[in-house]
Amino acid sequence: MFKPVPVAIGLRYLRAKRRNGFISFISLASILGIALGVTALITTLAVMSGFQKEIRDRMLGMAAHATVSGYGEPLQDWQHAVQVAMRDPRVAGAAPYIEKEALISAANNQPAMLRAVIPAEEGKVSVLPQKMVQGKLTQLTPGSFNIVLGRELALWLGVGVGDDVIVTLADFRSTPVGGVQTMKRFKVSGIFEAGYNEFDKGLAVVNLTDLQRVLRMGEGVTGVRLRLHDMDQAFAVARALALNLKGPYRVSDWSEENANLFRALKMEKTVMAILLSLIIAMGAFNLVSSQVMLVTDKQADIAILRTLGLTPAQVMRVFMVQGSLIGVIGTVVGVIGGIVLTLNLGAILKGIEHIFGIQLLPEDVYYITGLPIDLQSGDVVTIACVALAMAFLATLYPAWRAARTAPAEALRYE
Repeated sequence: MFKPVPVAIGLRYLRAKRRNGFISFISLASILGIALGVTALITTLAVMSGFQKEIRDRMLGMAAHATVSGYGEPLQDWQHAVQVAMRDPRVAGAAPYIEKEALISAANNQPAMLRAVIPAEEGKVSVLPQKMVQGKLTQLTPGSFNIVLGRELALWLGVGVGDDVIVTLADFRSTPVGGVQTMKRFKVSGIFEAGYNEFDKGLAVVNLTDLQRVLRMGEGVTGVRLRLHDMDQAFAVARALALNLKGPYRVSDWSEENANLFRALKMEKTVMAILLSLIIAMGAFNLVSSQVMLVTDKQADIAILRTLGLTPAQVMRVFMVQGSLIGVIGTVVGVIGGIVLTLNLGAILKGIEHIFGIQLLPEDVYYITGLPIDLQSGDVVTIACVALAMAFLATLYPAWRAARTAPAEALRYE
């Protein structure tokens, strides 16, 4: 099979034994360094992507993908808004809601978001009915003035099912003695655990009709919450709904409402990727060292090749091929090792916990029962490309030095 001369010679140099065994050792260290860096980077990014996905799924299980709310005033004809929303094939569910900031008091005081819903409709837009650990969401019947609390919120308040709490709202109402804050006693009928601290300690749920009566809103609501088949289309769907309703409405989606959180998670993943890329860079520097030593070791061979007619550019390509193949081998080994390690990481951690009798991911701290893994093909391809690029760049300087070798000088003492 025909091969270009530089490629054939480069492959021959890769397989040939070195007169100086230290050069072979440095080449092996280069391969292992690149492979180790690629493996660590793939595994780490897969774990971080898994945690991001876990956080996003738990958050979006309780939060709406998109909301359409009244602009500065309650949304009155919410039934029509729900009907219009459900005509859109991209919408999986729609339900009205009211949200108010409140201070909930019992043995202790704790600020929380008070959300009013229709229990029978809430399952269309959130997983709250499935997250109940005590009581049922359907116990929030109109006129009962029952309330459902997050698990951490109930623990902080020191209450359980059957206890009473006082809900104080920022809304003022007029009385003969002047304006007073709106306060109402609710009975705890259930406790939920979403597995996300923002909701478990910062959310309380009541019946929509009960809060409308307390706030004297009539039939008005804050807005309509939407759950979509594809949450990446959240803003476009909400905007289309607002335009169809033909009124001044405010549109928001999950990425906008949680922009700071997801920006921080993305920044953390990016910084970690940059730091772990230094391991690959270390392997690339080892590759530079091995190639420089190889060029020095092959001075006579380079001179002979030049006298046989190879141009400096062809000599340069010989060592670029040889060094690049080391990078390819290290990258391939690292990709295979990273994928295998990632897919078996859960079992490895369980083995470590069993051997040393420790718990690496306590459930009461991380709200998870196992290590979340999300191995993304895009991350693997990007890491492989970065490793190959570093290896290729590492070959340029040694190859350039080889091309500048003067045949007469190299052969003078041979």
